[in-house]
Amino acid sequence: MSKPGEQNKVDIYRDTWVRFLGYANEVGEAFRALVPVGLVWATYGISTAYVTADAVDKGKKAAVAHGDKPGKTMTVGVAVVDTFIWQALASVIIPGFTINRLCAASLFLLRKTTRWPLPVRKWTTTAIGLSAIPVIITPIDRSVDFLLDSTLRKLYGSEEKHKP
Repeated sequence: MSKPGEQNKVDIYRDTWVRFLGYANEVGEAFRALVPVGLVWATYGISTAYVTADAVDKGKKAAVAHGDKPGKTMTVGVAVVDTFIWQALASVIIPGFTINRLCAASLFLLRKTTRWPLPVRKWTTTAIGLSAIPVIITPIDRSVDFLLDSTLRKLYGSEEKHKP
């Protein structure tokens, strides 16, 4: 049950446009065929900065919520580590890999099955990658929840799930 006033609090990393910074690398991967690779890597920097900022924010919130009770350091550490690992997997690593492989496969298949000029194949691949982003988000989030619930969260006994 939430405390009075808690339900009206906006989490800048989850409830605002800032959340989309976590998807920057997927957009970068979708455009990989069209832009310099350095630009793709820059999108990973943006996503990693988002993941780190969210983890620090959740650590600060855990510190405030815990107060001066014993075990504060552990509670804050668990909040930071759990958020960082969850976000790194669900927002950067798995979706980045997924979009990268989807785009590589589609570019390969378009080369083998069409006579379209290269620029058309590249733009088609980018469109495929961009359109896949909204489709992959929820299954990846749920899979990472399951993975962490089945492994890491058992080590530190966290009953609270990550809330994307």
